[in-house]
Amino acid sequence: MDTPLSTIAVVGLGTMGTGIAEVLTRAGHEVIGIDIDGAAARQAVATLEAATARAVRRERITEEERSEILTRFRTSGDLRAAAEAELVIEVVPESYELKQQVFRELDAIVSPTAILATGTNALSVTRLAAESLHPERVIGMHFFNPAPVMKLVEVVSSVLTAPPAVEAVTELARSLGKEPVAVGDRPGFVADGLLFGYLNQAAAMYEANYASREDIDAAMKLGCGLPMGPLALLDLIGIDTARTVLEAMYSASHDRLHAPAPILGQLSEAGLTGRKSGRGFYTYAEAGSPTVVPDALTPSGSAAADGGRTVGSVGVAGSGTMASGIAEVFAKAGYDVVLAARSPEKADTAKGRIATSLERSVTKGRMTAEARDETLSRITTAGSLDAFADVDLAVEAVAEDLSVKQQLFGTMDKVCKPGAALATTTSSLPVVAIARATSRPQDVIGMHFFNPAPAMKLVEVVRTVLTADDVHATVRDVCVKIRKHPVDCGDRAGFIVNALLFPYLNNAIKMVEEHYASLDDIDAAMKLGGGYPMGPFELLDVVGLDVSLAIEKVLHSEFRDPGLAPAPLLEHLVAAGCLGRKTGRGFREYARR
Repeated sequence: MDTPLSTIAVVGLGTMGTGIAEVLTRAGHEVIGIDIDGAAARQAVATLEAATARAVRRERITEEERSEILTRFRTSGDLRAAAEAELVIEVVPESYELKQQVFRELDAIVSPTAILATGTNALSVTRLAAESLHPERVIGMHFFNPAPVMKLVEVVSSVLTAPPAVEAVTELARSLGKEPVAVGDRPGFVADGLLFGYLNQAAAMYEANYASREDIDAAMKLGCGLPMGPLALLDLIGIDTARTVLEAMYSASHDRLHAPAPILGQLSEAGLTGRKSGRGFYTYAEAGSPTVVPDALTPSGSAAADGGRTVGSVGVAGSGTMASGIAEVFAKAGYDVVLAARSPEKADTAKGRIATSLERSVTKGRMTAEARDETLSRITTAGSLDAFADVDLAVEAVAEDLSVKQQLFGTMDKVCKPGAALATTTSSLPVVAIARATSRPQDVIGMHFFNPAPAMKLVEVVRTVLTADDVHATVRDVCVKIRKHPVDCGDRAGFIVNALLFPYLNNAIKMVEEHYASLDDIDAAMKLGGGYPMGPFELLDVVGLDVSLAIEKVLHSEFRDPGLAPAPLLEHLVAAGCLGRKTGRGFREYARR
């Protein structure tokens, strides 16, 4: 296994195999592409020719370099062509039987010192290795799609894998400009192990008619900064592939969160496997096309609210960061705002925070000094909720404590005029329990802004079973006027974003508890392999471990799923006062300011 990996065979020339071949040839390796389907082999050559031609046009390589790259790639329909390879990477379909057959045949073809790598993203490397005559040379090398672009490679060792094989494959990944992450052998590894549970929950959420596919996808893109929504991503991956991965994960974990949502099976059996078939959760222009076209489920586009109430003035209750951010958003949009806190001093401090924020916008050229002054002039401060007597919409943004919010809504019920809409910004509490603290629950709705409110575009509009139609219409209309993107969801724990985000974060903590992978490797895997703007532990420390634990407890309490029980490590850190960046220590330590 000390032999340089100069000649590499890639078995399976689908999208992933072709991408891996491109990466290897560009890095100077001789590559033998093997596929029993002659059309797939021809397509792989055409894809490499097109990719290198684009690189020449963009002046990333010369025409001479392109010719050398193309010369280094040859194809065959016979597995025996791998005989001279020092490394074979198989990327055939996700089937134990198929992959095991490939490994058994390779045993009789390649040198005893050659490394055999599987590109599986779901199956057990150990089980595949056990079928080989030389299990010590079998390893997982999981690239991510598209391979030429994605930086992550998960290097998966089984208990049988020899260290030199691990070292050779890890060094190869680095030489390709990739970031290798060492992981143990369990279905899904790190990135897919976390990603597919989240995708599965999103599919189940859609199947339950809790929210539309568009709202689920928009919520996760706008609320978490993800490059794609979960249902669009399932269509890209392939719904049948996702189901296979989840089946493998569930067989190992028996965690209900990994049990494939029935809709995945239904779509797969119907041949509606996503982009590759032209239809999955969405409908596409044609098979393989990324272009979504309207279908029977597509919203009509007439998002204007009919029958809503008139809103000219807004009251914002609270003095923290969220309250001041929401007040700023409304004032910028032209609404007269009353910012009320427990004392005039606290309200003035909150307005001062808004002034500082607006000044930054002026300094950065995003706002004129005149617009800043006009915005501030629309905000009136008050030390009592009595100032809400004439507002058309009252928005509560106080501590995430049910009794505190109920008491505040009881007061607003008495103070606010008949017909005023009352909104809570809770991120996890039942809106109906807050509504019942008033004599007019039909006027109460959830309006969950995300932090920082001036920057984040998403607002989850949470309608209870008691919310009036015109209140719902009013809030959606207001969201559009303040340049936010409203998504509708029902009144259940976590709404959309937190219900999908926090089980994913909790599962990441469980990986660390089980010593499966390190904090750094998990964060790197999700950023490089999943396109997440932050790794799960970076995000947990930013959100606050106490806040995260509280949300996990609410989710577990409502859904009673054992898989949602807060990870013990999270509870221990909170008990120790390690709450994240705000305390200087959470999953990581931070410099004190």
